[in-house]
Order: sequence, then structure tokens, then C-alpha cells
Amino acid sequence: MKKRMLISWVALWMLLVSTWAQGLLVTGIVKDKETRQVLANVNVSVQGSNVGTVTNADGVFSLKVSQEELGRGVHVSHIGYQNLFLPADALTSSSKRPTIWLTPTAFSLDMVNVYGGDPMELVEKALRKIPQNYSDHDHLFSAFYRETIQKRKRYIGISEAVLDAYKTDYKERDITHDRVQILRGRRLQSQKSSDTLAVKIAGGPNMPIYLDVVKNGDELLNVNMLHCYRFGMQISMSIDNRMQYVVAFEPRVVLEHPLYRGVLYIDQQTLAITRAEFRLDMTDTEKAARFILRKKPTGLRFKLQEVSYLVTYRYQDGKSYLNYLRNNIRFKCDWKKRLFSSTFSTSTEMVMVDRNDRPEERIRMKDAFKQREVFYDVVDAYWNEDFWKDYNIIEPTESLESAVKKLKKQNQK
Repeated sequence: MKKRMLISWVALWMLLVSTWAQGLLVTGIVKDKETRQVLANVNVSVQGSNVGTVTNADGVFSLKVSQEELGRGVHVSHIGYQNLFLPADALTSSSKRPTIWLTPTAFSLDMVNVYGGDPMELVEKALRKIPQNYSDHDHLFSAFYRETIQKRKRYIGISEAVLDAYKTDYKERDITHDRVQILRGRRLQSQKSSDTLAVKIAGGPNMPIYLDVVKNGDELLNVNMLHCYRFGMQISMSIDNRMQYVVAFEPRVVLEHPLYRGVLYIDQQTLAITRAEFRLDMTDTEKAARFILRKKPTGLRFKLQEVSYLVTYRYQDGKSYLNYLRNNIRFKCDWKKRLFSSTFSTSTEMVMVDRNDRPEERIRMKDAFKQREVFYDVVDAYWNEDFWKDYNIIEPTESLESAVKKLKKQNQK
């Protein structure tokens, strides 16, 4: 009965498909069927392929595909929701962007596998299974990156790029030869002198190297640091129609550098780590600030308020691959002789839009984005409607599009 109901719903859903230079543009908005709320960071991909993207904060996505890819249909998945497959005959033309309704996963007792052991041992088992759960050979991702800076609620800087991310195999959890190369980028910045932010913070386009917590053993999932955390089991969750153990963690000791607190999602069948939501422990805000701050002017007081991360992996053909990364930072800045402070927030996100499983060569060191480089300095101040052409991106939100118009007008004066 449930299958028949699902099929009847699918027949009613239609995605907006329009033509572009090299193929078709599939677009839509994804919402919760019960609450009617928009859903952000929903995975939308061509069925049986490496091509995909995610929805933005407004629930909107667009996907540029070939006629052959369109024929495969579109796969839609999100944490806590039932997967949805839209066949080619449902991807018909429409005069407006259609709504796609996702149904929350309803759990039954036979679906929930309660883990009765030590949650830290579960994490250790997951780490030991990394070589078999993740890629055993090198691959090259195509990715889209966006970096924004807001002063209070107003955007004062927007930078974007499409790039290649070369990842070696996961056998040894070694990131030495992982590299990122920017292919095409653009930037806009407020020209008001009061908006100048002379603070450099760690992060940037090298996210797929350093924020890949499964592969980067020096970061969150350092096997030698697990004893520094207190672990606890939470209610199971579904991701991509696969049940997940949910393990919460928090610091249990105090070290010279700050630790993290958050949640790990571990596939109950494979023990692959599929998702990590975590934030920097802010018990000692000055220590946390020293950890992420690279440079600031003399006399500027920097007060860190929040640092959060999201890393997701996509399960495909028995392996899990890096899929989406996000880092949000919120802080206050003020000069010692000024009465009022300003609140700033930075957001960086990256989605893997395609993957080459057999790259012919690595990214050369001379072409790679260096950790010491500032992303804003290596891309052009150029912003036109057709800039991305055949590249898949994360659609800008309405508020971001409005900010772009204002910043463009300001830069033209």
C-alpha cells in the first residue's frame, strides 16, 4: 500500500527543466511534506552517477545535466527523510519552479538496532574499518565553493569558485598529497571603509583536505585522542534510507588546545562514518580564538562566539565519498578606543558536484591552492550572469542575490 501511494505521489511531481548551452537545467524547491518547511543541504543527484549538488538555505537547487543523464532520473535524499526517485517522465517542463515534498522517515522497532556496547569502542571500530568503507584508489572531485562575510545581517563580502580536489586513497588516512586547484572564481566586497575586516581566519578552499575528518587523522577523529572525549549514544537516525548509530561526544579533559563537541553518524551495516556535526568547545574563548585566528591588527579586540562544522559523505556502490562541507564562524570585533563592537559572521561551504574515479594525473604543487594564500586575493572582481556556464553550483539564496545586486551597484560607483 505504501509503495502504491509513493508511486502516485511521484507521478504528480514535476521538475522545471529548461535548456542551456550544453544541455538541460533541472531545478526545484524541496520541502518537508508534513511541516511545509524548506529543507537545506538536501542531496540531489543524477541516479547512478557522480553528478549532484545540494539545496541552498531556501531549499532551492539547480542541476545542469545532459539529455542522457536526464534519462536516468534524479535521486533526492536527506537526513531523517525517505529517499525519493524522480524518473525521466516526471522531469517535464513547467512554467514555474515546482515543489518537491520529502516525507520524514517513520521508525519501527525492527528498524532500530540499539547498540549496547561502549560508544567509544563503536567509534574505534568505525575508524578501523575506514580502509574498506572508503575509496581504495585516488580520485578527483569537481567542486563548488562559496565564502561569505556578514556584518550583523548585511553581506559585506562574497567569493565563489569552482575547483578540483585531488584525494588519494583512504588506506593510511594520509592527506600529504591531497590538493586543491581553483579553476575559476569571482569576488565582491563592500567598498565602505567601516566594513573593512582585517582579520584572517583559518579555513578556505582547502576544506576537502583538512575538514575531511575521516581521512585527516590529525583532526577530530584522531585515534590517540579519543580518550579525551566522553561518548554517549543517542536515538538512531536514517540517512539515504540506511539506519545510523548516533554518537554524541564532548570533552572530558582540558588540554592546551580546544577540543570539540558534537555528533557522529555511523552506518549500522558498514560502520562507515557518514556525517559529522561538531563545534569548537568555547569553555575557554581566548584559547579557542588563538586556535583559529591567523592574523589581526594591533589594537583590534577579537571575541570569538561560535565555530561550527558540518561534514557529510555520500554512500555509493559500497563506498562512502566526501560530499558536502560547511564551516560557520561568528565573532565580535572592536577597537580599544571605540565604544561599540560589531558582530561578524563568516560562512564557507563546498559541495562535490562530480567525481573522476580514475584521474590520469595529480594536481601539481605549483597549481595547488596554498594554505598561506587568501582566497579573496586569488580570484577576480568579476560578476556577470553567465559566469558559471556549464558548472554545477549551490544556488544563491534570495538574500544573497539581493546582496550581490547591492554590492555590484556599490562597486560601480
